[in-house]
Amino acid sequence: MGKDIITEDGQQLTRAVLVCVDTGEYDADNSLDELSELAKTAGAQVIARVIQKRPAFESATCIGSGRLEELAGLCISEDIELIIFDCELTATQTRNIENATDVHTIDRTTLILDIFARHAKTHEGRLQVEIAQYKYRLARLAGMGVKLSRLGGGIGTRGPGETKLETDKRHVRTRIAALSQELKEIEKRRDLHRQRRKKDGVLTAAIVGYTNVGKSTLLNTITEAGVLAENKLFATLETTSRAILLPDGRSVTLIDTVGLLRRLPHGLVEAFRSTLEEMSSADVIIHVTDVSDDDCREKAQAALTLLEELGCSGIPVVTVFNKCDLVGDIDISDITKNDSVVRMSAKNGDGVGQLLKAVTAALPETARRGKYLLPFDKAGLVNRIMEDGKVFSQEYTAEGIELDALVDITKLHLVEDYRI
Repeated sequence: MGKDIITEDGQQLTRAVLVCVDTGEYDADNSLDELSELAKTAGAQVIARVIQKRPAFESATCIGSGRLEELAGLCISEDIELIIFDCELTATQTRNIENATDVHTIDRTTLILDIFARHAKTHEGRLQVEIAQYKYRLARLAGMGVKLSRLGGGIGTRGPGETKLETDKRHVRTRIAALSQELKEIEKRRDLHRQRRKKDGVLTAAIVGYTNVGKSTLLNTITEAGVLAENKLFATLETTSRAILLPDGRSVTLIDTVGLLRRLPHGLVEAFRSTLEEMSSADVIIHVTDVSDDDCREKAQAALTLLEELGCSGIPVVTVFNKCDLVGDIDISDITKNDSVVRMSAKNGDGVGQLLKAVTAALPETARRGKYLLPFDKAGLVNRIMEDGKVFSQEYTAEGIELDALVDITKLHLVEDYRI
């Protein structure tokens, strides 16, 4: 029997075993590595992994009867407290597995929902998670039985919970409708903010990428935003916005977004759609990928695929190869299709200057910085420039008014003749 691990805050980690049915649909080992990180984030100590190759899932128990007996024996010998399947289980499969092993069993989606429930801090974030949890459980009410009669504690039990066995689908649908209506009000405000930014000509750059690649660290390095940045999956669930000044004098709002994931539960994508839409409305996307990760190519491709599904096609992309300080000079050009690539270390701040230049070049030209010598009788143009531009310096000389200014592109024709 293995030794329990106690965290620094005195919490005893839940002893867990991971189970995967390898049908050839995806790389089982890589998927289990990711599931292991998810389990660690949720507070579990992974004691063992079980993989079974099958042409398809067993309808009643997901894995075969012989392997299920082995799993039951493993749970006894290793004092296992939690079984996590790397796929979605039906309520019937979950009940049958628990009856055979006498161990609490959850699937990948339930684990992810649990992590989201733990990390959601804002009212909007909690609403989004609760809606996703209720929708996922709605289809499984018939087979959950006595589980609905009590509140639980531990991994896979956080969130709405139910206190009455009589709770039925009608009650859950009513709750989903109420939560969805509340979320819609928040989404309306978020949409109004987006529209106002567009109307005011505010440029936005969405920082996107696979979970735990360093997006929040990048935002903190550039803007000193103070966003939580941990070496855990889904440390960030809420968007954070910070404005920065670009080399050409323009201002751009950087938006940190929730991390992407392969096989992200559909219910979560739907619940977090208003948050994820920050990506599709951005003027430029900063796609961060962790080049120190052996699986970086597949994760980067998964993130790009999800971006396409979210309607981000056509938006300029600046690709950031992060954590270059941890690897040598490797060929990673096949990760991205675009030419705008920046190699950097967000933690050390190396490459920030190159990133800002790349973002500047990728953004649509809305204004142009230049030096101008205005005749005194054209002094009124200074106020015209400042309406939607910026004057960095202004000096009165014998020849006229010398300006260093950022001029809106729609007003360039007014001052082009006076450009120095």
